[in-house]
Amino acid sequence: MEFNANEHQHLRYNPLKDEWVLVSPHRLKRPWAGKVEENEETQIPEYDPKNPLCPGNIRSSGKQNEQYTSTYVFNNDFPALMSDVVAPACSEDPLFKMAPASGECKVMCFHPHSNVTLPVMKKEEILNVINEWISIIKERAAKYKWIQIFENKGAIMGCSNPHPHCQVWASSFLPNEARVSDKNQKSYFLKYGSPMLVDYAARESKSGERTVVENNHWIAVVPYWATWPYQTMLLPKRHILRMTDLEEVEKQSLAEAMKLLLTKYDNLFKVSFPYSMGWHGAPTGPELESDVSHWQLHAHYYPPLLRSATVQKFMVGYEMLALPQRDTTPEKAAENLKSLPDVHYSVSNK
Repeated sequence: MEFNANEHQHLRYNPLKDEWVLVSPHRLKRPWAGKVEENEETQIPEYDPKNPLCPGNIRSSGKQNEQYTSTYVFNNDFPALMSDVVAPACSEDPLFKMAPASGECKVMCFHPHSNVTLPVMKKEEILNVINEWISIIKERAAKYKWIQIFENKGAIMGCSNPHPHCQVWASSFLPNEARVSDKNQKSYFLKYGSPMLVDYAARESKSGERTVVENNHWIAVVPYWATWPYQTMLLPKRHILRMTDLEEVEKQSLAEAMKLLLTKYDNLFKVSFPYSMGWHGAPTGPELESDVSHWQLHAHYYPPLLRSATVQKFMVGYEMLALPQRDTTPEKAAENLKSLPDVHYSVSNK
């Protein structure tokens, strides 16, 4: 019998994390007896006087939002990182190490209306989001080593507020995910003489096997090593270290790629698709003066839905104690997403 990746179990290597993923496509035949989430999309009003993220409303801290009409950025009222804090003494104890941590936490609203999300926003509105991200990075790049933009969308991802927003945490240190990615991208660059993710994007564009969305400047794929069922990675085709290096045409093109990718996500199960996403780019702070040519800007999207709008994948048991495992192959997941309409289901149903 010949090996068939769509039928037979196998391991796939993730060069960004230096770890393996178990792919078990034969498990798709098993009946589902796990948890089923409720699928009742609540009607969200355009404005809610009790929502602390709406324009003009007062937050729990007592501070009032501006009457904003586009994007809006403010300091997180309950930040995980603060800039002016007492620092511990550094410890070299092999078992009980401690180190200083400082930073800033921002909240950024995408839009003044609570009942819209990125895929149903206009391209110009998404471009405003991208430009605001760039402004936030520019303002903090000299001071902080890492600036993490991330969005948790949907209650299933722990997002307690439906108003369209993201967070930006700037830190004096390189977080674990960034540190591992930096190490592995650098190792690849030293060995092969080119950036890992530039090579990867070119190979994926040529193959098309895992491509979901592609335009002149960007490509979104279900990574060869994906762990979540419909995980995607969004990459520029040109070598770009940080979002602040984007040219105007690339920002326009990114807005289009984001809108199309997120439209396909929503169209998969005809729901506002939940996910956690975030941008990774070259470290900042002292690294602004260093050679970080091994880095490539990219975004990760991690959606939890598995077989339908009501079935969620959990990373538990074997995945927590051994290594990640998935059932659907990345190729099949990409095929499912790519085949979906380019027009959002909420518009096509009208």
